Amino acid sequence: MTRTLAQTQSTSVDLLALGECVEKFSSKTVVLLGDFVADEFQFGDISRVSREAPVLILRHRETQVVPGGGANAANNLAAFGARVLPITAVGQDAAGDALLEYFRGKRVDVSGIIRVMGWTTPTKTRFVAGWAHTVGQQVLRVDREPQVPLPQAARKKVQQLLSAKIRSADALAVSDYGFGVANPELVRDAATKRKRGLLVTLDARYQLGAYAKAGITSATPNEAEVEALHHTAIGSDFNELTRCGKATLAAMKLRALLVTRGRDGMALFESRDRVTRIPVHGSDQAVDVTGAGDTVLAAYTLALACSASPLEAAHIANIAGGLVVMKRGTATVSRAELLEAIRRDAGGSGQ
Repeated sequence: MTRTLAQTQSTSVDLLALGECVEKFSSKTVVLLGDFVADEFQFGDISRVSREAPVLILRHRETQVVPGGGANAANNLAAFGARVLPITAVGQDAAGDALLEYFRGKRVDVSGIIRVMGWTTPTKTRFVAGWAHTVGQQVLRVDREPQVPLPQAARKKVQQLLSAKIRSADALAVSDYGFGVANPELVRDAATKRKRGLLVTLDARYQLGAYAKAGITSATPNEAEVEALHHTAIGSDFNELTRCGKATLAAMKLRALLVTRGRDGMALFESRDRVTRIPVHGSDQAVDVTGAGDTVLAAYTLALACSASPLEAAHIANIAGGLVVMKRGTATVSRAELLEAIRRDAGGSGQ
C-alpha cells in the first residue's frame, strides 16, 4: 500500500506504562493560563407549546453552574490529582462568584484568579429540556461575553502572577478561548524568563498560528481549528490533514502536534514526518462533546510532564477524551476512572 506525504506510524503502546504514567499525575504542578468560562445549565420539563408563538414552554427544574473553557481544563487537571494553579480574570458578577466558590470547594489555589470591576465573566447558558421520563437535550444556548477588552491593569496583574507561579511549575497549559486573558506575547515572555526549560501546551480556539514564536512545546487543536488556520476543508481527506499538520508543526516549531478529530479519533504529528492515526477510544457515538478538548489538554499536558513520549501522552489523552464524551454536560474524568480504563484495555490485550 502506497503512503502519501508521510509514513503513518503504528499506534501500539505499552498500556502498563501508560498506567504508571497516570499514577504520577498527583506529583505534578501545572499552571493553567486562560479564559475562565461559566457553563450554566438550565434544566426544565416541556409543559406545552406557547400560545404566543410556536415555541416550547419549559417548567424550570434546576440550574447548575460548572467550570467551562479554561476553567474546565483546570477542573480536569484537579480531577486527575494534579496541583493546579489557575491564572485568569473573572468579573465581579454572579458567574465569577460561582467559579470562585466552585474551586474553593475543590481546594484549588484561587490566588491567581483576579476580579475585574466592570468586566463580564464569559457565560454560556444552555437550556436543556425533555418530556417526563425522557432524556433532556439542549434546545437553546445564550452566550454572555465581555463587551470591552480586559483592562490594562488586569493584564499587568496576570503577567505578574504568571511570572511568579511558573517558577515551581512542571508545565504551563494555555487555554485561549479568545476573551483576552492569554496571548502569545505573555506566554513567550513567561517561557523565556524561566531559568530551566518550560513545558508549554496550547489549546487556542481562534489564534493558533499567532503562537508560532511563543515557545509552545505542543498544541492540541481540533480539526476545525486546523482547517481555519489553513483556509481549507479536510473532511475525510487524510492527505490534506497531513499537509496541514506538517505545515503547522514546522511553522510553530513544535515538538508535537495533536489534532483531535471527533469520531475519527486523533492524529499525532512529530518530527521526521512521523504521523500517527489514533482511533477513537470506546464508542464513536458520543453522548456530549461539550468541553472534551479541555479534558484532552489536561491529560496530554500531565502525561508530557510525567516524561511520557508524545505518542504515549496522546494515547492517554485519547482515552480520557473517550471517557468524558460519554458524560452529559461539561464534565471531568478522575484519575481513578482513567486508570481503570487503561487497566481494562491492558487486560483485554493480554498485557
